Amino acid sequence: PGFRKQHRDPLPQGRSGLRNTRTPIWWRIKGLYSLFPWGFIKSCQKPVDKYIEYDPVIILINAVLCKAQAYRHILFNTKINIHGKLCVFCLLCEAYIRWLQLQDSSQNTDPDDLIRYAKEWDFYRMFGIASLEQTSFFIGIFITLWWMTPEMLKTKSDFILLLKALLLSTYGKLLLIPAVIWEHDYTPLCLAFIKVFVLISNSQAIRVTLNLNRILPWFAIFFGIILENGVVCLFQKMGWDV
Repeated sequence: PGFRKQHRDPLPQGRSGLRNTRTPIWWRIKGLYSLFPWGFIKSCQKPVDKYIEYDPVIILINAVLCKAQAYRHILFNTKINIHGKLCVFCLLCEAYIRWLQLQDSSQNTDPDDLIRYAKEWDFYRMFGIASLEQTSFFIGIFITLWWMTPEMLKTKSDFILLLKALLLSTYGKLLLIPAVIWEHDYTPLCLAFIKVFVLISNSQAIRVTLNLNRILPWFAIFFGIILENGVVCLFQKMGWDV
């Protein structure tokens, strides 16, 4: 009897005395995991994904703020299959920015010529260079992580998951187009901030995917930047404008 007096139902009750079945799932699972602490998720050592009940706008805001839990929810608990399309669109944005920075393209300000930019060889060349640079950047990251943590990248599915995480984390390149549309004196500074934001997103994606600390992803990104700059130097020696 003494135990019955101290025992309380962990779920709230309605006026009729019955359990409230409309209690949020996160609240109930949180109480469940406090009773059974051995039920933590092995991959992330977290009790449960609290973003399951969050609005997509809130999830997007937290992802922009580079929160690890938001990245973990997007990568593991959502069905997003826009990796290839997002990668191509980001490369097109970067190619367009580089094409505008060319001297022979920026001198002509006739609006009619903007419609024919896709027919120019320089635009396709910038797209190819941007693709090769991003590929070399990813290869540098893969080599570093495979060398430092071979137990994390054992199977083909591990590499595919990391590649999808890196492709999704490059969404910050979409900000290149607004930075050029509203062109002002601080446009170069905005482009630099966008580059830093993309690198931070890449770091969070690597950290969440492989469950690493904060230092190792940045080390892999640093090696990827070195390999990317090596490709840029190679193109410059060939006489191409990058």
